[in-house]
Amino acid sequence: MSARSKARKRALDILFQADVRGEEVAAMLAAEAKRAANEPAREGSWLYAREIVDGVIDNRDEIDEQITTVSKDWPLVRMPAVDRALLRMGVWELLYNDDVPAAVAIDEAVELAKEFSTDGSGTFVHGVLAGIARVS
Repeated sequence: MSARSKARKRALDILFQADVRGEEVAAMLAAEAKRAANEPAREGSWLYAREIVDGVIDNRDEIDEQITTVSKDWPLVRMPAVDRALLRMGVWELLYNDDVPAAVAIDEAVELAKEFSTDGSGTFVHGVLAGIARVS
């Protein structure tokens, strides 16, 4: 697994935990930063995970607006927490990270959805992210 794939998994964990626990994402990020400081071997994946989470924090309103616009019949509150986190990560990569091709951002999010969410989540995440990629 590539360092960026590991980073996406770490970012997913941070965003998901904050959502489920009802805590601020920044607080979860700070806790993970403390832990990461004691794991220098995982620094490569930590740096990109932090970039993703910081990007989601900084652009949350725009990201959520994009998701809501494309997923008309599925408000954010009705989505599984894993799907919300994956969509936020994917939209950040699509709109704010020019280093990641759209196809890669979508594929990585879909694979994580298949691994960690419901049976239909992969298809749902793909549809939303592909819709956002088409208009951006």
